[in-house]
Amino acid sequence: MNSFAADVEALAKRVRGPVLTPRDEGYDTERAGYQLARWHRPDLVVGATGAADVRAAVAFAGDHGLPVAVQGTGHALAGTAGEGGVLINTSRMTGVRVNGRARTAWVAAGTRWDEVIHEAAAAGLAPLSGSFPGLAVVPYTLAGGLGLLSRRYGYAADHVRALDVVTADGLLRHVTEVSEPDLFWALRGGRDNFGVVTAIELDLVPVTTLYGGSLQFAGELAAEVFDTYLSWTATVPDEMSSSIMQMSYPDLPAFPEALRGRQAVHVRIAYAADVLDDAESLVAPLRALGPTGDTLGVLPYTEAGSIHADPPFPGHVEAGTALLGDLDTAAVRAILDQAPPHAPLPHVFELRHLGGRLAHPPAVGNAVGNRDARFLLNVISRLERAEITEVRPAHKRMFEAVAPWSTGGRLLNFMNGEDAAQQVRSAYDPEDYRRLTEIKAVYDPGNTFRLNHNIPPADDREHDRRAGMAPATVPVTPAT
Repeated sequence: MNSFAADVEALAKRVRGPVLTPRDEGYDTERAGYQLARWHRPDLVVGATGAADVRAAVAFAGDHGLPVAVQGTGHALAGTAGEGGVLINTSRMTGVRVNGRARTAWVAAGTRWDEVIHEAAAAGLAPLSGSFPGLAVVPYTLAGGLGLLSRRYGYAADHVRALDVVTADGLLRHVTEVSEPDLFWALRGGRDNFGVVTAIELDLVPVTTLYGGSLQFAGELAAEVFDTYLSWTATVPDEMSSSIMQMSYPDLPAFPEALRGRQAVHVRIAYAADVLDDAESLVAPLRALGPTGDTLGVLPYTEAGSIHADPPFPGHVEAGTALLGDLDTAAVRAILDQAPPHAPLPHVFELRHLGGRLAHPPAVGNAVGNRDARFLLNVISRLERAEITEVRPAHKRMFEAVAPWSTGGRLLNFMNGEDAAQQVRSAYDPEDYRRLTEIKAVYDPGNTFRLNHNIPPADDREHDRRAGMAPATVPVTPAT
C-alpha cells in the first residue's frame, strides 16, 4: 500500500461519512449533483456528517497539497467542476433550529430551503429563499441569494448573523461581525473561497402568505407582453418581485398538446406586502393582455416553490447570465430577435426584476456587488436537446445583442456557464474584489479553496504590508 492510500485509509477511520476514491463503489453517487453537464472528478470525496469530518478532510487536503471543493446540491457544477483534489459533500449535514422570538434560524451546511421554510412557517416566519426550495441554503446565501422576497428585504446574504466555518488551517471558527469582521464581510458574497461553512445563522421575516403564481401567454404575443411587463415594473412597489420568461417547449408527449413544439411566455409574481388587498389591481395591466393560463392568488409561503415551478430533477444544462440597466422596446427586440422562433436557441431566457431593497447596502456591509442593476438576464439551454457547439454561440449572440444595456456585471448565483471561472471578477465592485483577494491571502494564502468561482489570494508582498487583518490563532468556540 502506497503512502497516499494508507493516509486515505487512516482518514476513513477518523470520518463518520464515506471516504471514496474513483475506484470505490459509490464514488459517482457521492459526487453527483443537480447539474449533470459537468461533475467534479476528485481524487477523494468525503461525505461529511459534521464539522469534525470537514476539519479532517481539510487537514488531509492541506497535508497533501490538494485543492478543496465543496458541494451541497450541486446546482453550480457546470461553472465550478474541477479535476483532482478533495471534494467535501455536505448533503448529510442537515438540521434547522428556529428561534421565533429572535426571528432567526440556525441551519446546518447541507440543509435545503424546503426544510427551513417548513420549520419557519410553524413560527409564523419565512426565510429569504429562492425560487427553487430544493436548493441548498448555504451556497445560495454565500453567493448573495436572490429570492422571491428580495425586492422587499434584499439579498439573503444581507441577513446573515453568524457562520461556523472551517478555514484552510483546519480551524473551526465562529465568525460574526465582532469576532472576525473581515472574514464575516468576505464570506457573505464570496461563496466558498474562504473555507467550508458548516452552519449559518440567518434572519427570518414575518411573512406567512403572499400573492403569487404565474400568467402564461402565447408565444405570438411575446413582444407585447415583454413591452408591457417592462413598463409595469416601473410602477410597482418594492413588495412586488417578478420575472418574465420565454420557454421553447420540446415536441414531447410529456407536455400539454397546446405547448408542444411552441413558445410560451410566463410572468411570475411574488407580492409580499403586509396587506394583499391591492394585489389584483396591481396585476390588472398584465391580465389585460389575455393570458391563456392564470394561477395567481393568495398562497402560503410553504407553497412558494410553485410560482417558478423549477424542475426538481437533475439535467444537462448550459446557462449564462448578465446584469442589465434600464430596458426599453429596443432591448426587447434585441432579445427576441435572438430567440425562438427567429433562432432555434436558447430554449429558455428570463428577465428578473431587481431594484427595491436590492439596490441598497445592507446594515452590515458585505461583498455582494452590482446593486445598481435593474434586471437580471438568464439564458438557458438543455443539452439533451442541442449540441454544446450550437448552444454556446447562440448564447453569446444574445449577450452581444444586449450589450448596449449591460452593466458589465453578473450575479454569482447564476454564473453557471463554461466560462464562469473567467467571469468571477464581474460579480464584484472593483474595490471589493481587491479587498476579497487581500482577505483570501490571510485566510487561504495557498488558494486551497480554488475548485469554485475562484478568487485568488493577493500577492504575498501586498498582504505582508497590511496591518490589523491577521486571523485568530485559536478558533472561537463554535455555535452549538
